[in-house]
Amino acid sequence: MAENPMLNKDQFLLGTFASNCSHGMSMTKIEERWDNSWENNLALAHLLDDAGIEFMLPIARWIGFGGDTDYHGNILETVTWATGLLALTKRLNVIATIHTAVNNPVAVAKQIATIDQISNGRIGLNVVAGWNQPEYEALGLAMKSSHEERYAYAQDWFDVIQKLWSTKGPFNHDGQYFQLKGVYGDPRPSHRIPIVNAAGSGEGRSFATRNTDILFTPAIDLTRSKPEIEELKKMAKDAGRDVGVLTFSHVVCRPTEKEARDFVEYYAVQNADKPAIDNMIALQFAFAKSYPHDLLEKLRGSMAIGQGGYELIGTPQQVADGILRLHKTGFNGTTLSFVNYVEEFPYFRDNVLPLLEKAGIRQPITKR
Repeated sequence: MAENPMLNKDQFLLGTFASNCSHGMSMTKIEERWDNSWENNLALAHLLDDAGIEFMLPIARWIGFGGDTDYHGNILETVTWATGLLALTKRLNVIATIHTAVNNPVAVAKQIATIDQISNGRIGLNVVAGWNQPEYEALGLAMKSSHEERYAYAQDWFDVIQKLWSTKGPFNHDGQYFQLKGVYGDPRPSHRIPIVNAAGSGEGRSFATRNTDILFTPAIDLTRSKPEIEELKKMAKDAGRDVGVLTFSHVVCRPTEKEARDFVEYYAVQNADKPAIDNMIALQFAFAKSYPHDLLEKLRGSMAIGQGGYELIGTPQQVADGILRLHKTGFNGTTLSFVNYVEEFPYFRDNVLPLLEKAGIRQPITKR
């Protein structure tokens, strides 16, 4: 059985992020912003599959951030979205992003095992312990008051899934939050499922380095990121794991730097959805630790560009150079978002990917 490409440490991984969300990662009011329809997501998946991009990663969200555009008010549910895309692609990995507080682990284990068969091992699981209190309220749930409690719950939740995937026949589970009798997990996955987590708090990163294959963290300041990545990989090694560290980036790639900068000025300055940005910043300050709070306020100006992602803006060479900086810093890969994924990815494919292959951090699809 070939190793899942998501677990390949010898190639700088690339994937898309948040294409299941209305407007993707761009907090803008322009009419040509991303339409997250199923048709557009499937068109994107075919483009990525043909280009040898490794994965698509969605955001699981239950209510949006309001503003002038109701940013992220329209979301395609990630398990059904992933299943459909995987049934209609050949090489691409698709990740299902799942909130532990919303989904029963026994049901999730069976869903992922079923999709493993449908996709021949191309499904991944992104575990989210939760942070956004208004979403809990919308679902009639009480959010646990501390990160410690949320990740203790996530650990018990994930322990159930691991047991279901590794145990033959019925078993009992007597955990802190789940007490199960005579449960069993047929069918079990026949491939190794890549496990993903994006954690900013100490508790979250401890969870990620103990349990996951891939940890996402922002690349706000690369001088700060380098020792952070080294520490995360050391934590994982001490826990007996080899964890890849990925970040998220936003691409505006044009033939000239002026064209790229002019487009950023148009969509992210002149037409920024400022009320939605204010709402997101307020919620991040109140409930999340995904971004260091000392840097969060500084991100306000870049939220409209790509929700605070690492900015890859300019010519194909400038964008490639930015990706090479991420690689040199120690990241194992990055997600990519665009104002309009389907319209903009082909230019990235034709002009940036060859530069990354020439630099030696990616191989042409024909050589894999």
